[in-house]
Amino acid sequence: MNIRTNILLRVYAAFGLILLFACAVIGKMVHVQVVQGEKYRSMADSLSTKYAEVEAARGNIYSIDGSLLATSVPEYDIRMDLLAGGIEDDQVFYAKVDSLAYDLSRYFNDKSEREYSRLLRNARQDRERYFLLKRDITYQDLKALRKFPIFNLGRYKGGMISVQQNKRILPFRDLASRTIGYYNANSNAAVGLEGAYGDYINGETGKRLVQRIAGGVWMPVNEDAEIAPKDGADIISTIDVNMQDLAQNALKKQLIKSAADFGCVMVMDVKTGEIKAIANYTKVAEDDYQETFNYGIAQSAEPGSTFKLASYLVAIEDGKFGLNDIVTTDGGQYRLYNHTIKDHENEGTIPMKVAFERSSNVAIVKQIYKHYKDNPDAFTSKLKALHLDEKLGLQISGEGAPLIKTTKSKSWSGLTLPQMAYGYELKMTPLQILTLYNAVANNGKMIAPLFVHEIRRLGNTVELFKARTIKEQICSDKTLGLLKEMLEGVVTQGTASAINNPLYKIAGKTGTAQVADGANGYKGKRKYQASFCGYFPADNPKYSMIVVVQNPTKGSYYAAQVAGPVFREIADVVFGSDLNMESNEKLPQLVGNTKLPAVKGGYKKSAQKVYSAFGIKALYASNSQDQMSLDTNNGIAYKEVKLNKGMVPDVVGMGLKDALFVLGNSGLKPVVQGQGTVKNQSLASGTPIYKGTRILIELQ
Repeated sequence: MNIRTNILLRVYAAFGLILLFACAVIGKMVHVQVVQGEKYRSMADSLSTKYAEVEAARGNIYSIDGSLLATSVPEYDIRMDLLAGGIEDDQVFYAKVDSLAYDLSRYFNDKSEREYSRLLRNARQDRERYFLLKRDITYQDLKALRKFPIFNLGRYKGGMISVQQNKRILPFRDLASRTIGYYNANSNAAVGLEGAYGDYINGETGKRLVQRIAGGVWMPVNEDAEIAPKDGADIISTIDVNMQDLAQNALKKQLIKSAADFGCVMVMDVKTGEIKAIANYTKVAEDDYQETFNYGIAQSAEPGSTFKLASYLVAIEDGKFGLNDIVTTDGGQYRLYNHTIKDHENEGTIPMKVAFERSSNVAIVKQIYKHYKDNPDAFTSKLKALHLDEKLGLQISGEGAPLIKTTKSKSWSGLTLPQMAYGYELKMTPLQILTLYNAVANNGKMIAPLFVHEIRRLGNTVELFKARTIKEQICSDKTLGLLKEMLEGVVTQGTASAINNPLYKIAGKTGTAQVADGANGYKGKRKYQASFCGYFPADNPKYSMIVVVQNPTKGSYYAAQVAGPVFREIADVVFGSDLNMESNEKLPQLVGNTKLPAVKGGYKKSAQKVYSAFGIKALYASNSQDQMSLDTNNGIAYKEVKLNKGMVPDVVGMGLKDALFVLGNSGLKPVVQGQGTVKNQSLASGTPIYKGTRILIELQ
């Protein structure tokens, strides 16, 4: 083969290879464009744009009286597109950037005008399309920013981008905060009503189209979401704000006084089962208590003497003894299986009713052991028939499991039955104990506690909750009457006589239980739990309540001195504040010329409401009268407060709060001396007012 032919063959081979490669490239291009075109086009779209979820505003949580307990408020992150259409021209941007910096500095007062100007100029040079300017501002702030230079050009021209986020707030701060709870979407953690009713409160998320820009940042394409989120439904809880505040303050005050580890209090409506107040406090530092754990619902522990109600109920219903049966307390010490059961005091020989009122451990142990030792299951089966071994099935999660042992339990021993008789070797939560006492107050009908009254969406009822009956009748009417008699006797002449109130009857039971000291059990440092559970007014029960204080270390550790006062303080205020609450107790009658309490000056409508509520006849008096007078024969006369614009008002006879309100609204600056009721004022009523003039008011 000559040289020429050799060269041509090589050229043809090279050309053929090139042509073959070109055909392969063209074929692949056709395959990608035609066969796989839709796939790669959708992939390209997803890489540059996508739909992001827009969080819905969570529903509100209200108290039963309409007060807002939890709500979502919008907060905004403010970002800026430094290359927006209205400021593409450098001349426009730099002509207004200093004015924008000035307004931002003056409004937020966090950076100087020069610092803001430098930030914006640097962002402009870096060609930022999604520059973060401010975090977590309110809607009012957002409205103000829209009027600033550059931003007032509009969304697309001025470059301001607002990104909304919803922030959960509690208007009453720590009021019932543990019961309200929280929901964390990131960790899926749920506590309290926020977690239990998350399906209702969360709402439905929306969709917003976002696009990826330089730096991998996703920026909204439009200001409004393409699919608007649907806000969550509202929860109407059973909590009463006033009772809740009262319960928290009373409990915290006692915990500080006793230097206790923790405590809880719960108030329950007898007929409806609605929890009106629930407070739980844990000691976090000296004299500092916070809500960190819901003891009332979750803490399953030995209840101590408050459980004696169940023991008496079972034994009386079985006909084992009556209230007048006599028992000898053996000097306050009863030896059984190398274990000594002790009473606080030597009660001697007493009826079983007195034994309950004085909380004799020996008396109930001897009776239960005597009648059930040969058949302990007869006792425990009756406790189970009361559903004391079952959870209440609450509307919120975290309920502690109760424990009622049987002879089949691995830890059953000869001591278990007598120990159970007075509240040991079994476990119940405070709310489970309260439910039993509430059943007695509710004429034997046991109902499950409620925390949510209603669910509403856009003002319309979605679901209304009513009490769920656990047991229609816990015992016979005869036994029920005896139980009520004993519970009232505890307060009138027993261990809780210190909290007796002559204006209304309280029924309940004290409980002072020794609690285990961790791994050391009962052999370690002695710790006690003081509790009081009962209801009021006893002759027409409306509310039941339990108070538990764990390990009081200052003063007494007995329930009557620790838990009892908390119960009495709450009950007194609730009874005094509820005009519809009735008691058959006879109130003191004012007759003849009995002098009524002094009346402060004020507005006629307010006075009329108070007089009407107390059944006092009120008379109209002439406007010339200087102050309200008292006349028990013909009623109480009062005058209307009349304010003349530009004239000094007459505040003599008013309380300080009303006087300050009236004088302040009149343009005067009051100076106060003394305390009580206003007796004198330095400027005569009816004289002209010069704005800002000081007026001295003397109280006595």
